[in-house]
Amino acid sequence: MLCSSSRRIASGDIESLTLMTRLADDIDTAIAEAVWWVTIVDATLLRHHHKAYDRVMADQPPAERTLVEDTLTGLRFVRNRMGQDADLADFVLPEASGSGPGDNRLTGWRWKPLPAPVLAPLTPRGQAWEMARYEAYQEQLADQTIADTFGRAAAFLNLTAARAALITSPATA
Repeated sequence: MLCSSSRRIASGDIESLTLMTRLADDIDTAIAEAVWWVTIVDATLLRHHHKAYDRVMADQPPAERTLVEDTLTGLRFVRNRMGQDADLADFVLPEASGSGPGDNRLTGWRWKPLPAPVLAPLTPRGQAWEMARYEAYQEQLADQTIADTFGRAAAFLNLTAARAALITSPATA
């Protein structure tokens, strides 16, 4: 779909250009909303179901635990920067997932590596907090596909929600 639309745009088809612009806006909105929702669900589970959250996290092998923690921390960095200091386009690198016909899919889109944030206006505690989030972003999101990032976060959050439901169900209370 993207390849054929690109050809029509190149030939001067204004309607295709308008549709592609709307699609790009829709994709940006979907990614931004996914970032927001993942971080809100994470915070809600941590705050209201901390026993389940801690148990699921503790059950992860150490490397996986670090991967999950840093992925969620990196997504918090994106959420905190969007709208105030940066636009989603500053974080996302659209690219095709393959080279064959029909392989121009969103699954190849990646998080961009970023320069270090400006920390001077922040307190020392705020600087450390922001730098930890930035480093998690660089370590676990930068150069990774957006699909893999959300997949990793969703897998952990789904496990945690299922554990929380078991702990809080009337049958086990």
